[in-house]
Amino acid sequence: MRLTKICAALTVGLGAVALSGCSTLEEITGGAESVDYKSTVRGEPLSVPPDLTQAQADAHYKAPEGTSFSSYMQSREAQQQAASSGSNILPQTDGIEVKRDGQLRWLVVDMPAEKIFPEVIEFWGTQGFTIRSQDPRAGVIQTDWAENRAKIPEGWIRSALGAIVDQVFDSGERERFTTRMERVDGKTEIYISHQHMEETPTPDGTTFKWVYGKEDPNLNAAMLARLMVYLGTDQERAQSKVTQAEQTERGTAVETVTTSSEAFLRLNEPFDRAWRRVGVAIDSAGFALEDRDRSSGEYFIRYLDSDTGEKIEQANIFTRMFGGRNTAEAQVFRIRVVSQGNGSVVTVLDKDGQTISTDTARRIITVLSNHIGK
Repeated sequence: MRLTKICAALTVGLGAVALSGCSTLEEITGGAESVDYKSTVRGEPLSVPPDLTQAQADAHYKAPEGTSFSSYMQSREAQQQAASSGSNILPQTDGIEVKRDGQLRWLVVDMPAEKIFPEVIEFWGTQGFTIRSQDPRAGVIQTDWAENRAKIPEGWIRSALGAIVDQVFDSGERERFTTRMERVDGKTEIYISHQHMEETPTPDGTTFKWVYGKEDPNLNAAMLARLMVYLGTDQERAQSKVTQAEQTERGTAVETVTTSSEAFLRLNEPFDRAWRRVGVAIDSAGFALEDRDRSSGEYFIRYLDSDTGEKIEQANIFTRMFGGRNTAEAQVFRIRVVSQGNGSVVTVLDKDGQTISTDTARRIITVLSNHIGK
């Protein structure tokens, strides 16, 4: 945790008070980790986007009639069963399972995706986020950047300064979350991943810049637990189902090949596991997912290659944090996952479905490799 730009914002007297508190930062905040997000972007967090209604007009997205969320949850609670004994599945309760594969956790909910989608949008609003983008057809929701205000110290300093704290103290960190939903065997799988940014001094120490930090799997798990509670699971039960997941520490071996004539990944995973890991890697890397076709093993993404030589508007703090646009247009690519022997191979295709091994393809493969298995 970090307090940034305090001296520039406070008078000498207030600065002395704040700086004296820095030495006892751990004592003030304590060891317990908490989450209290406040979006850095103004907006209406609880509004259901218009194109969700349009998507529901399609028979493919139309929900069964006569079913409400409350009645569904009541019926599921009435049918609650004892713990199941899967190798990487926790006890099933309230129609929600928690699954874990290494550090990756996700939910399996016995509800149709079209009913969960608006619930997830409202969930992020209750957590202090605004929605940056949503795509019902792709099953993807992305929040805007938000600051975890729980990382700002409580105690006598904050009490003494009152409302000034919100203007002066800054955690120096931001997160935004991506939620992706998939239909599998009549149920909905829900994945949560996030991107992290940290405010870091420049080498000469004259200013600060925002740089991407490491994703924290435990934070993803914490938000999954909160989503379970929002969907109707008892709080203690939800926390238990996430934190007491079996420690399946099996790693994913990834072979990365990026030569002048080839660009692919080879995973020691069967298709189902490789498909899941590639999907989460796409989310974590921040690629814009437009669609996917599990039957053909393809994810459709948009990617803006910053190393093509095209003139691209340089992003600053405002464009990076609040959605500024580059002058170049993102191109459509396909990420294909196919079985090969006991493992799987991941390749990059152009928009027409032709395998490519260009510089852009090699960069995409490298980014995916850096995020798979984390």
